[in-house]
Amino acid sequence: MRKTLYLKFVLGYLIFGFFGFLVVATFVSSMTLEHLKREKADSLYKEATLIANTYASDLYSSNVSLEEVKKQLDALSTYLSSQIWIINPSGRIIMTTETPLDVNHESRVENFDSTITAGSFYTVGDFFGCFQEEMLSVFAPITSNFKVQGYVVIHIPMANIRASSESLLNISYIMLVIFFLLSLIILIFFTEMVYLPLRKITAATEQYAAGNLHYEFQIDSEDEIGYLAASLSLMASEIARAEDNQKKFIANVSHDFRSPLTSIKGYLEAMLDGTIPPELHEKYLGIVLNETERLTKLTNSLLTLNNLNMKGMILEKSVFDLNSVIRSTAASFEGTCQQKHIGIELLLTGDRMPVLADKSKIEQVLYNLLDNAIKFSHPDSAIRIETNEKHGKVFVSVKDSGIGIPKDSLRLIFDRFYKTDLSRGKDKKGTGLGLSITKEIIQAHNENINVISTEGVGSEFIFSLPVQDNEA
Repeated sequence: MRKTLYLKFVLGYLIFGFFGFLVVATFVSSMTLEHLKREKADSLYKEATLIANTYASDLYSSNVSLEEVKKQLDALSTYLSSQIWIINPSGRIIMTTETPLDVNHESRVENFDSTITAGSFYTVGDFFGCFQEEMLSVFAPITSNFKVQGYVVIHIPMANIRASSESLLNISYIMLVIFFLLSLIILIFFTEMVYLPLRKITAATEQYAAGNLHYEFQIDSEDEIGYLAASLSLMASEIARAEDNQKKFIANVSHDFRSPLTSIKGYLEAMLDGTIPPELHEKYLGIVLNETERLTKLTNSLLTLNNLNMKGMILEKSVFDLNSVIRSTAASFEGTCQQKHIGIELLLTGDRMPVLADKSKIEQVLYNLLDNAIKFSHPDSAIRIETNEKHGKVFVSVKDSGIGIPKDSLRLIFDRFYKTDLSRGKDKKGTGLGLSITKEIIQAHNENINVISTEGVGSEFIFSLPVQDNEA
């Protein structure tokens, strides 16, 4: 979300408010006035019809006197806040509530035409020039013997109706202002809770895209936006850590390649130029061979990881005796253990432990774990390999009493290319790939591997394999 989009949103909000007031001031105003006019006309028409059927009809039937009708209509006029006229079809005013009765002076509405209502029962205007202001006039015919004898006309100023309309409009304006303010609160809430956090997230993504993976930002929110920000920050930190590990790995591999290559080159040049006499060539060729084996081991580890990345690990599962594999792997380190005065204790469950797994891959796992244990163990110490069977699985433990692993490195030791600072002085030939390959192998078997370690006390690696009841 860019700043221009937010400004467009605010501009749209202001335009919405402007057109809201414009609609109320024009369309709603005319609609309200028209509604009140019709409503008032309906109400007055009912009153006019009632008068025409009672007082006026009795007047034309000579059942009541003109004075009695005048008295009743004056009261109704005051109640209705209007003027009530009785007019003959010729336009002569029989009675009006605005003036006293005067039978000696005749009043007439010039050019009176009852059809002025145009099929309706009311009209708006000056009523044939009788008023100086605009009036709402309602007609009700007075009939007798199936003949129209006259009309009851009730007049009310349009100014009164407009005043009522304006009162309602004022309420509409107040409600519109309240709605506008509530919308403003929503806009402010949106700005604080959505827009500003999204701006921070956008700025962070731009920094990450530019390569600044160590850029830090914080959003104090427990909703989806806060979760998104935390996930983005975690993603960046993981990518940054992976890049740092990759740089460390490249540096380590470069060093590990450079050291044996330098040795090989130096010894070969010394033999060629005669610095090393011919009688010592065999000795130094042995050293060169050891260095090439070291390079071969490093290259094979890299190829193994590359194959895992490209196509995953292909297992060739079979049933074999795990105890036999453990014994043979331990025996392969006999010479190394004698040099460092390290003993290997085997605490194996049963004479045989048939498992269903890839035998060569499990041999590699045991070799890597035992090789690490020997590297980081103190002289005159012991390494214990133990197996325990539980719930159809065998748990293999390789435990040493060496330098241990720092607490902050425990979650990283299975990462590719990772080597702890404490291991660098001990692991002269390591690349940080052994444990990563070990974990890949165990996970390819759909099993788990865990580590328990205390710095300065030792480490214990435990992995599981499925037990096969019937060995093939």
